[in-house]
Amino acid sequence: ALCQYIQASKTRDGASRFISSATEGENFEQTPLRRTFKSKVLARYPENVEWNPFDQDAVGMLCMPKGLAFKTQADCREPQFHSFIITREDGSRTFGFSLTFFEEVTSKQICSAMQTLYHMHNAEYDILDVPPSNDRESCSSTGDCNGTTASKLQRFNSYDISRDTLYVSKCICLITPMSFMKACKKVLEQLHQAVTSPQPPPLPLESYIYNILYEVPLPPAGRSLKFSGVYGPIICQRPSTSELPLFDFPVKEVFELLGVENVVQLFTCALLEFQILLYSQHYQRLMTVAETITALMFPFQWQHVYVPILPASLLHFLDAPVPYLMGLHSNGLDDRSKLELPQEANLCFVDIDNHFIELPEDLPQFPNKLEFVQEISEILMAFGIPPEGNLHCSESASKMKSLRACDLVSDKRNGNIAGSPLNSYELLKENETIARLQALVKRTGVSLEKLEVREETSSKKDLKIQCDEEEFKIYQLNIQIREVFANRFTQMFADYEVFVIQPSQDKESWFTNREQMQNFDKASFLSDQPEPYLPFLSRFLETQMFASFIDNKIMCHDEDDKDPVLRVFDSRVDKIRLLNVRTPTLRTSMYQKCTTIDEAEKSIELRLAKIDHTAVHPHLLDMKIGQGKYELGFFPKLQSDVLSTGPASNKWTKRNAPAQWRRKDRQKQHTEHLRLDNDQREKYIQEARNLGSTIRQPKLSNLSPSVIAQTNWKFVEGLLKECRNKTKRMLVEKMGREAVELGHGEVNITGVEENTLIASLCDLLERIWSHGLQVKQGKSALWSHLLHYLENRQRKTASGSFSTSGILLDSERRKSDTSPVMSPLRISLIQDMRHIQNISEIKTDVGKARAWVRLSMEKKLLSRHLKQLLSDHELTKKLYKRYAFLRCDDEKEQFLYHLLSFNAVDYFCFTNVFTTILIPYHILIVPSKKLGGSMFTANPWICISGELGETGVLQIPRNILEMTFECQNLGKLTTVQIGHDNSGLYAKWLVEYVMVRNEITGHTYKFPCGRWLGKGMDDGSLERILVGELLTSHTEADERQCRTPPLQQSPSMIRRFVTISPNNKPKLNTGQIQEAIGEAVNGIVKHFHKPEKERGSLTLLLCGESGLVSALEQVFQHGFKSPRLFKNVFIWDFLEKAQTYYETLEQSEMVPEENWQTRARNFCRFITAINNTPRNIGKDGKFQMLVCLGARDHLLHHWIALLADCPITAQMYEDIALIKDHTLVNSLIRVLQTLQEFNITLEASLVKGIDI
Repeated sequence: ALCQYIQASKTRDGASRFISSATEGENFEQTPLRRTFKSKVLARYPENVEWNPFDQDAVGMLCMPKGLAFKTQADCREPQFHSFIITREDGSRTFGFSLTFFEEVTSKQICSAMQTLYHMHNAEYDILDVPPSNDRESCSSTGDCNGTTASKLQRFNSYDISRDTLYVSKCICLITPMSFMKACKKVLEQLHQAVTSPQPPPLPLESYIYNILYEVPLPPAGRSLKFSGVYGPIICQRPSTSELPLFDFPVKEVFELLGVENVVQLFTCALLEFQILLYSQHYQRLMTVAETITALMFPFQWQHVYVPILPASLLHFLDAPVPYLMGLHSNGLDDRSKLELPQEANLCFVDIDNHFIELPEDLPQFPNKLEFVQEISEILMAFGIPPEGNLHCSESASKMKSLRACDLVSDKRNGNIAGSPLNSYELLKENETIARLQALVKRTGVSLEKLEVREETSSKKDLKIQCDEEEFKIYQLNIQIREVFANRFTQMFADYEVFVIQPSQDKESWFTNREQMQNFDKASFLSDQPEPYLPFLSRFLETQMFASFIDNKIMCHDEDDKDPVLRVFDSRVDKIRLLNVRTPTLRTSMYQKCTTIDEAEKSIELRLAKIDHTAVHPHLLDMKIGQGKYELGFFPKLQSDVLSTGPASNKWTKRNAPAQWRRKDRQKQHTEHLRLDNDQREKYIQEARNLGSTIRQPKLSNLSPSVIAQTNWKFVEGLLKECRNKTKRMLVEKMGREAVELGHGEVNITGVEENTLIASLCDLLERIWSHGLQVKQGKSALWSHLLHYLENRQRKTASGSFSTSGILLDSERRKSDTSPVMSPLRISLIQDMRHIQNISEIKTDVGKARAWVRLSMEKKLLSRHLKQLLSDHELTKKLYKRYAFLRCDDEKEQFLYHLLSFNAVDYFCFTNVFTTILIPYHILIVPSKKLGGSMFTANPWICISGELGETGVLQIPRNILEMTFECQNLGKLTTVQIGHDNSGLYAKWLVEYVMVRNEITGHTYKFPCGRWLGKGMDDGSLERILVGELLTSHTEADERQCRTPPLQQSPSMIRRFVTISPNNKPKLNTGQIQEAIGEAVNGIVKHFHKPEKERGSLTLLLCGESGLVSALEQVFQHGFKSPRLFKNVFIWDFLEKAQTYYETLEQSEMVPEENWQTRARNFCRFITAINNTPRNIGKDGKFQMLVCLGARDHLLHHWIALLADCPITAQMYEDIALIKDHTLVNSLIRVLQTLQEFNITLEASLVKGIDI
């Protein structure tokens, strides 16, 4: 049947019960009329439905979410309709529709009890009894009366049993398997009208209720139904299996209340599974907004806690550390600031009545948001709804009921003369987003001022719609808006099936190992998307709703087995593929408007024009004479004997045999009644993901302490499991290609995904720290805890109970040891907090907490810091309730253990995100003492470069080897340029290495040198470019223990001193040199084949210890003739002689061929440019620059061939030299040619001063 139950809720009868329920009411400071009392279910018909058991507690709670209410004749007593939803733990849903009205209290005992409660209240709060006023205020639509505060106070502080009439709330409710909201609302309103109308209806109420329960069938998919209410026909229709699922709430109301911009932002929050809290004093508004947002998600489904109306007794559920979509009832008096919410770090708060939405930080934009908003706005304006929403919805709703833009055109009140076009832009100009839209559409050649209003089609005029015009327009607007939203996902995921990873094993094995399996190739999918989509899509692909969607896809191999929603979506995807035939538009950010609106509208129109079935009319039942009578204004107790069971035979339905639906439809109807297939599949998926441990829905039926404790325990288990999964996912993601080779995951693209996972971890930490809070302070529970910890430490330090001996010992040790060494950074949670507090760019507590987590992860201290924070047990007890996650010792230890695994990988999640902040850097220069470094008289300088920038030249005070400076974040450090001005008597400096440390992240880089800086020493260089590497923590410790390492321990120095004493150089044979060249080139090739975020420093691969420059140096060193006594000969000398030879040859015009001439000319040009640079970089520095420029411009292999044929080579190299062996040279050229396909970009410090 369309409806399964009808029930009535009211107060408990009898004064004693009333008083006992009064003591259980809430807010004793409120006057008795403002308090709420316990309600109960008075009756339900039938008693039970076998396949859908009646949940009395849940229904009672949701029919009257705040309990029973009393009013007097002075208050508003207009009937209030609201719908609700009961979601079972397996995800299946039942819908309820409730009409609450007020009946006069006839019990003298209850009236006396109310009078007594007033006397008690007034005595307790010293309120004088004020005679009630006769001219009480008129009521507003919200149930509160307008007028002065004094008159309100007078009204609520008085109840006089002799003058006032007392009324009590009662509700009638329909429970249905599907959400036919409009039809159920009409049924309830007509039933209420029947008992309040002076003229009774023709039949007893039981006849109408029996009819709706047993004789009005549930329409199958794609059919429409007409049945009789008390006062007129009621129509409902249901979409076919090829259309968007059933949705019967008015989308119009949501856009009027919130405006397009806010709806799209709320929609984005829901898709990314943020916690969402709706807030309104109207229950139906909460339900309408919640159902609309979840319906617009098609084909995805909200997977988490979903309670659109949160009963007052379940407010503790806001503490849930899981994503949720809940609706909270407002009393209309308190503003947002007075609302204490347990967690707000990742909360989207929607104040529906005040048209206000509070968004979580770092919310990415929905793809093509501007164009999307524009398309929605055009539809809304065609129905006369301003895109920014109506600020006075209750007033405007009635005025706009039958308006569309064509009606507005001739409305002179709008400033439009009849016949003039509607200036739609005027409706939009107040909205910021629309202002941006105007600029956008102008660029695309569209004018908002010439919006075409959709004309009514001729076919519509031919068809006679059975429902009224207003209702039909609601249907039209609903389907148009829903089609536009659905079209976004159809376009976005048009190729999703290509990226689904089908399991190789059987279904049972797949379920067992579900969590270890990747079911969607996220990286490949993202790499195929337009860049602007990535911030949103990378986060969306990590959500539970997307994972469940893909699970559904994997489970449904054939069409018959396919989930209905998935079948509809796949058919749309197939259609779009046929239309686009894989055109490039599928993978660009070009916006494609919805083209399916007309077809969808036509289907609804046909169903409403041609009703498929008319149900049996209400008729007299087998009742005794006198039964079925009732008192005017009171909903009666119905005759249960006739309503408890349905008809024994089908005599009523046989009358309409020709109008019966086909047998197939009836079978389908029966299957839908059972609703088992989809629910079981959903439950199976949830179990496969082990989400049973996390809890999807609050249980409304039993709120005993043991059940609440069990629910909290499920939360704790769920948080621990989520932490384990997240750490594992992040580690696998970090392992990159190695993980792929081991079968763990996928290849990754940019840092977008890493950022997404870290943001997700921050969200998890906030939810853990918000769970079980005693009192919320600030939006970030984690940062609040850290501040409390800091305050405690400062207090202990001030009182002298906190020891600082560790710091003193360190300083004493430093004094006794004067050798140059970089002192270790102290590991300090408080110091890291202060670093974050000093960053002025971070304004909010949530931002500070996230920055602190990122910094701790980069320093590999997250687990250690959190362990230290939680070691203050007294503080934790003070801040958290006993059931909180942070007070469950075993789970807390496991949680910290999981976080410890992050120490196995290197993160730069702080450095790469906070790119504009000022960071202190500490420099240590270690000169060689053995060769008189202490007598150095010149003025040194240094310039440090990183991936994000460079410092510029920093002057170093003479004889100072350690200094700290502050500059904008340089990112990962790559090179150090060090030099001096050659002044003074002893301007020669032998530098072993330079160390630079980021004082915030603790990253330390070592830049080996081992070369002289000074004229007449080594290669005569006054400055050198040093390439550095990041030290790991154990290497750093070794460096400190070793202090100044002896000469023979520096690999850099061994290699570099070759040029001073060539006879002492290590003898490498040609095989070893070829191997070194191969490894260097292979390193560069691998660099470019890695995903961008996994690439290391290209500078290191070119100029590092085993880089290309070093390998080519070995090539040119091999077989180099020994110089005469006391004279150093460098590779650069040989290259200069070769340049002179080729320039002379060109002048004498004896050039062998044009190709050869071009190569020679290029070679000479580069040598000249490098020699003309104002920098004093020395001969080896010049060789390094030449190799780098040759690699960049893909000329190295040409130059090797040129030099191998040069006569100068014969003069300066032995016969055994590699450069004179043509076979080896050809092999070298082939290896170097592999670099041609790569676009090598050089760091500025390597080519500074060269304009070529």
